[in-house]
Amino acid sequence: MDPRSFLRQTPPFDVLSDEDFETAAGAMEIAFHPAGTRLLTAAGKPSEALRLVRKGLVRLEKGGEVTQVLEEGDFFGFSVLTGTVETDVIVEEDLLEYRIPSTVFRALLSDELFARFFTKRLAERLRSASVVNMPLLPADVLAPVGSLLDHRLVTVECGATVVDAARRMRDERVSSVIVLCDPPAIVTDRDLRNRVLAEALGPDTLACRVASSPLRSLPDSTPVFGAMQFMLEHGIHHLPVLRGGQISGIVTSTDLLRHQSHGPLLTFKKVEKMRGPSAAKGYGGDLARMVSTLLGSGLPASHIARLVSHLNDALLKKLVSWAERDLGPPPCPFAFLVFGSEGRLEQTLLTDQDNALVYRDSSADASTYFSAFAESVVKGLVAAGFPPCPGGYMATKWKGPLSEWIERFSGWVQAPQAEAVLAAAIFFDFRKAGGSLDVSSLWDEIGQARKNAPFLSHLSRAAVGFRPPIGAFRRLSLENGGVDVKKGGITPLQGVARVFALDAGLRATSTVERLRGAASAGLISREMADDLIEAFEFLLDLRLRNQFEALTEKRELGNHIKIEALSQAERRHLKEAFLAIRDAQREIVHRYHVTTA
Repeated sequence: MDPRSFLRQTPPFDVLSDEDFETAAGAMEIAFHPAGTRLLTAAGKPSEALRLVRKGLVRLEKGGEVTQVLEEGDFFGFSVLTGTVETDVIVEEDLLEYRIPSTVFRALLSDELFARFFTKRLAERLRSASVVNMPLLPADVLAPVGSLLDHRLVTVECGATVVDAARRMRDERVSSVIVLCDPPAIVTDRDLRNRVLAEALGPDTLACRVASSPLRSLPDSTPVFGAMQFMLEHGIHHLPVLRGGQISGIVTSTDLLRHQSHGPLLTFKKVEKMRGPSAAKGYGGDLARMVSTLLGSGLPASHIARLVSHLNDALLKKLVSWAERDLGPPPCPFAFLVFGSEGRLEQTLLTDQDNALVYRDSSADASTYFSAFAESVVKGLVAAGFPPCPGGYMATKWKGPLSEWIERFSGWVQAPQAEAVLAAAIFFDFRKAGGSLDVSSLWDEIGQARKNAPFLSHLSRAAVGFRPPIGAFRRLSLENGGVDVKKGGITPLQGVARVFALDAGLRATSTVERLRGAASAGLISREMADDLIEAFEFLLDLRLRNQFEALTEKRELGNHIKIEALSQAERRHLKEAFLAIRDAQREIVHRYHVTTA
């Protein structure tokens, strides 16, 4: 769309008389700014023009905190009226902007309808800037994603060409269209760029040829945080929303960005735009700010952890691609595995990395290549803020051909040695986060665990190695005025869930999914599963909030919770959580014949 047409279709320029519009269009200037450009500085020189985003993204910051993200069709530069710049204005994504000089803009304000639009928008913008330090309202992430739909569904017929789709997107000012084939498919602006222009396809190419199908969609009742998680997990930017089983509209990543100044999708976009390992150095800070925002919104810690884990996966895929770029194509398929909290999708703030590397061939060339590959990825993770694992559970040490890994897992399960199984417990939480190699054969080996009582007994020792701090008369046993919620609660609960899951033959790695699966398999009662899940959610949330307090006060992060800092209700809930875990450990000891000291 040419600049004049775009301006004419952008409110409130669409209400101007032909004469006034010609004045505006004739004076309009066009400028381009690369990402990272600072356009305006708070308390600095006012803008000399009203500015309109044509392409790209612009972020507004106050005191280093993002207050708003502007996209195509949004205005900024209101200091042209107020004379005062309230926020820093920085280009988030390469910007093409249209500018209306201040003298022309002021003259246009004589039109009442035109002026009313900017008066209203200016008040809203100033009001949002004044509440930058307020926590996000729960409704922002807990509201149904259907509430974000603000325009009707745009479609093209199954026989439409890519030109038909592009024109429809232009006319409706949207970035995607649904192609009404059976089943329906979606074409986005990225598809037109990557699958049509980049591949030199002709204008008569059928849209369905470059469309994505089947659609990845969600019901309109899905909470906003669920939509974020889904889009991160599947790496999509356009989400069809269903109402009554039918597509009612499309929510984009930009729609969600507007609602999250430090949300997962903004962090994800930053990861997507990284061009090399040096760009990952600020990842830890971005992640901490995002977690703080979500925590303040009322989102449970377990949901935050899942979002964080998917973001970490996106970063890992970047590191993998850079390693391949620097070292050349891998000599054979591989899988990059993650363990620990990342493997269980329970990562919050950045912790020690736990990972391994599996590749298909056992050749010398493969060994040489993947040694360098592992060094590159692990080094990149350290630069991004993931400390090395003190126990050495990293791909630089734990790497090898698939046949070697199958033999290793088989040895742990089929011929278990007590200390070896205890040391290997972390590996039974593995999840593939990168690469194309099929590692389901490792799960086949783990699946033999349910038939091997000695293995389950040895693994159970790890689950009862740490005990909840409950003393005589069901009282909390305090150490230095508090308790360690990880050692006394989270870790043993994760161990209990691991044992039950392997006995049930489950491939789930998250603690909550494992407990639900164990109840479905009849290994524990529904009541016990519900109690343990509630305990896990509470302890995870308590630990995360405690760690953010430490960050704020610039104290060392830890897991020790001072009892005096808790309310009476929290103290009671804490004790109930520990008691539920103690009961589960007793069940483990009885069922798997664990000998304890």
